[in-house]
Amino acid sequence: MRKLAEIKELLTQKGIAVKEENMDGIFAVDHKRKRTIQASWAAGWEHVSMCDWNGIDPSWTEMCELKDLFWNDEEAVIQIHPPKSEYVNNLEHCLHLWKPIEKYTGPLPLPDSILVGIKGIKLNDR
Repeated sequence: MRKLAEIKELLTQKGIAVKEENMDGIFAVDHKRKRTIQASWAAGWEHVSMCDWNGIDPSWTEMCELKDLFWNDEEAVIQIHPPKSEYVNNLEHCLHLWKPIEKYTGPLPLPDSILVGIKGIKLNDR
């Protein structure tokens, strides 16, 4: 995860206001998009969430932009789809990014990119 000062600078450049911060995280508001952003680094996880006030889930592109604000280009983070028995949904239209930090060391294990597709090819380009 980026350093807090860098995160705050990137948020400010995007017009996102940091409203609260403490040693375990920050809370910011994007008034233009009508969204809140919450980040924390505690309990063994780095975590960032984006919650929409308009009743729309954040898009893949928006979550990628969020990832870029908080983590470096070569860091992998995950969205988790837990077992149904572990579902928690306190706020509709709120998505989360996670990265383990304490009990896990080393890079996140990732499937080979070929399982997603072939790098450099855009199938929707015509």
